[in-house]
Amino acid sequence: MYVVVNAAQSVDGKLATRRREQLRISGPEDFDRVDRVRAAADAVLVGVGTVLADDPHLTLDEEDRRVERLRNGRPGDPARVVVDSTGRTPTDARILDDAATTYLLVSAATDTGRREALAEAGAEVIVAGEERVDVAEGLDRLADRGVDRLMVEGGGEVIFSCFDAGVVDELHVYVGSLVIGGRDAPTLADGAGFTEAFPDLTLTGTERLDDGVVLSYEVDEDGGS
Repeated sequence: MYVVVNAAQSVDGKLATRRREQLRISGPEDFDRVDRVRAAADAVLVGVGTVLADDPHLTLDEEDRRVERLRNGRPGDPARVVVDSTGRTPTDARILDDAATTYLLVSAATDTGRREALAEAGAEVIVAGEERVDVAEGLDRLADRGVDRLMVEGGGEVIFSCFDAGVVDELHVYVGSLVIGGRDAPTLADGAGFTEAFPDLTLTGTERLDDGVVLSYEVDEDGGS
């Protein structure tokens, strides 16, 4: 599976305010770029924190891109994936409608009744990991279901988990022209953090969009230094 991480952050590396409220960092040019990246993916993945904070739909914005996918024998919208270790996704979340297939990656610790409720709400529930979702195992399960190209949209905990699992191939970061601040504000890669070996990135491109810049990287297959 080929994994592309995409995120938007402030100059000081924050994804949102310390209140974790949805914040517009980029603009229409970058929104269109993100829609193109989504259209190229078989599935789009977010963490449950993003679902709880933003209630995203994660479908394509441009109908032409949806039509093109259908012409190529693909579903009109990519599948949607939520990493949700304990099954906290609300059963009325927009991501559980019938606009596209939705996979929920949960751990074995998730209550059976909760799994059943989420399945009844429209999700295909996949167990991967014991207490927390094992990202590498979850991606293997998605690959078994035909997901060859995955777009990861965040938040910071999920992005760190993907880097920690060694599954990321590309990283695209939009850096907006604002400072958010706050020691408790979410960053691009939260979680435990790396202390000895760090993912190696190679800068492959820069592009100015709106009032910011997109930085594109390839991730070293060998893991880190």
